[in-house]
Amino acid sequence: MEKKILQSEIAFCQLDELDSVDSNLVKKAIAATANSYAPYSTFHVGAALRLANGVEIIGANQENAAFPVTICAERSAIFNAQANYPDQPVTHLAIAARSEKGLVEDPISPCGMCRQAILEIEHRYKHPIRILLYGTKGVYILKSIRDILPLSFTEDDMK
Repeated sequence: MEKKILQSEIAFCQLDELDSVDSNLVKKAIAATANSYAPYSTFHVGAALRLANGVEIIGANQENAAFPVTICAERSAIFNAQANYPDQPVTHLAIAARSEKGLVEDPISPCGMCRQAILEIEHRYKHPIRILLYGTKGVYILKSIRDILPLSFTEDDMK
């Protein structure tokens, strides 16, 4: 049997170590947590993305008593971008969250559905998305969603 080792390179830094583009995007994601509607989980997630043309779009999780109707912050922002700027690839995506205790300490990562949606956008535009995962302890920086989704599934797998 052959074994394969999959590795990811994830940078970690403090918010004040980011350049102005990344820092501003993280701050927008933090602010977007206030737009969340989370009466059931009380876990408020905000996302902010930047398109190749420089436009920035925010998203926030929106819960529903019928849980499958709920949408995460990441997909909220991505679908907004795709509906309004379908010719623009996403270049950056920042994610932040807060609970009843305040902003989360450890950076959170996208759920499985969001990882797949982000992968689809990377695949569609043939362009990696720089992902910034914020927590009060610091920021994880990923070069691509593939860093946390190494065995991915795209339309190429169906050919």
